[in-house]
Amino acid sequence: MAGERRTDAKLVESETTETDAAAGAAVGLSAVLFALAVAALFERVSLTGSLFGVGTVTLLGGLLTALGVAVVAFGVGSRLGYVETDPDRSVGLVAGLGAALPWVVVGGSAASQTLGLGTAVGVVAGVAAGGAAFALTVLPCEDLGSTLPLGCLLALTGLVFLSGVIGPEWVWELGWTQQAAITAEFLIPASTLFAALYGGWASAKAYGGFGARGRHMGAYVLVYLNALSIVAFLLILVAYVAVQGLPGLLNGAELGLGSGPQTTVLGASVALPVSVPFVMNGVALFNDFQGVLPAIVGTVWLVVGAVVLAVPLGVGAALFLTEYAERGRFTQVVEVATNGLWSTPSIVFGLFGFAFLVPRFGNGKSLLSGMITLGFMLLPLVVITSREAMLSVPDEYRDASAALGVSKWQTIRSVVLPAALPGVVTGVILGVGRIAGETAPILLTMAGGTFLPGSQTVDVLGSFQFTTAPPFVANPALMEATSALPYQLYALISAGVGASSNVGNADEFRWATALVLLVVVLSFYAIGIATRYYFRRRLRHT
Repeated sequence: MAGERRTDAKLVESETTETDAAAGAAVGLSAVLFALAVAALFERVSLTGSLFGVGTVTLLGGLLTALGVAVVAFGVGSRLGYVETDPDRSVGLVAGLGAALPWVVVGGSAASQTLGLGTAVGVVAGVAAGGAAFALTVLPCEDLGSTLPLGCLLALTGLVFLSGVIGPEWVWELGWTQQAAITAEFLIPASTLFAALYGGWASAKAYGGFGARGRHMGAYVLVYLNALSIVAFLLILVAYVAVQGLPGLLNGAELGLGSGPQTTVLGASVALPVSVPFVMNGVALFNDFQGVLPAIVGTVWLVVGAVVLAVPLGVGAALFLTEYAERGRFTQVVEVATNGLWSTPSIVFGLFGFAFLVPRFGNGKSLLSGMITLGFMLLPLVVITSREAMLSVPDEYRDASAALGVSKWQTIRSVVLPAALPGVVTGVILGVGRIAGETAPILLTMAGGTFLPGSQTVDVLGSFQFTTAPPFVANPALMEATSALPYQLYALISAGVGASSNVGNADEFRWATALVLLVVVLSFYAIGIATRYYFRRRLRHT
């Protein structure tokens, strides 16, 4: 008898291992389908082309059908006892609603469009299909409820693609408007995307044996696939801008000794080993290659000025509210006000700068007006994040410092601020990412000409002058209008500026400007992340 029990245990263990492998393969297939759907949605994979010698739509249909059959097999196998699982009595109402929604769309679309029965019949058919899917999900045991409706949905979607009912040339003309239509270029990737999510969730639950472990596995798969889509979107966005912008950015670029512009090093004139006219030149009539150097310099000074204005004020305000002011109506009002200011549209800040700052600085647009305006935009986020970072510092740190006889200000300076610095830097990074790409405030407060010669690059550090009248220092460069990359890109796109031969190919110039703006913003992010890492590392070693 003992030998029989050991044999049975080995059989169950072997079957369970094979089932786990099949369920793991189904989860992997869901991830592959998800990646293909994202690539097709962003036109990185052509629906009219082929992959691995098979038509793209045919391949998607075959994979969806196989995944649907596997999902149904997992549920049926569990119910018949071929697989050792621990399902709950019901899958739950939330899962039932999630399974019903796609069947409402499928049933309504099939009745009203494919069969041509009209909108009213389509609504009834959609409700009926959704109700049936909801019942098949909620009423049976969890193993069947999690797999049967969704597996059938996956298989049906795959068969529709395989049969050619929906192919690469499919178009659904919307009857209620003459200007819009749903095409296969959107429907096929979007349907595959959602089907992959459903299939991955059901397969992961089967892999976990249903029950609590299965629900956790399903949730993990959904989170991972969504995270994958976010990362893929960012990578595709950056890659697309880079591919479109590199031809314009590298137009006229040279690499080699003596190819770059002249610069002075230790009193000697030296030619740089690289020349990229697009980022080293302005716009001039006799330039062989035009560039955006004044706009790059203007953007950098704009962000630097805003940070110099907002960070000390924001950190100081957060310090007062957290460490000195008592929690009451005043602090609540300040909290609501800062949240509201951070949510204020940028055009409102631009109008404020145009109406309040521009008349007070010679009644003309200037770099200083743009700095102050963007500084006001950045200030609320610095206050919010700095305050949260300071509140996250444990009170035990303050109490221990006070117990040693350290004054309150010394505690704040030596304990609270160093511990809160990584959070403060995080807030500054987020704020800089917003203000560096703003266009409306720049347009209203500081934008000069769209294209400026290289000689008109703003020189803030070299323009300081001492005077005999208050405030005893002046900087004419801060009072001049200049350009910035967001405004220049806006002008290139909306007003068609740059279409003349003076700047070469207008489309290449636009994309190259967008690429440079992206690089500048990412550079600010990189500096901020490196600063945060430095303070965190220093905090760990203290």
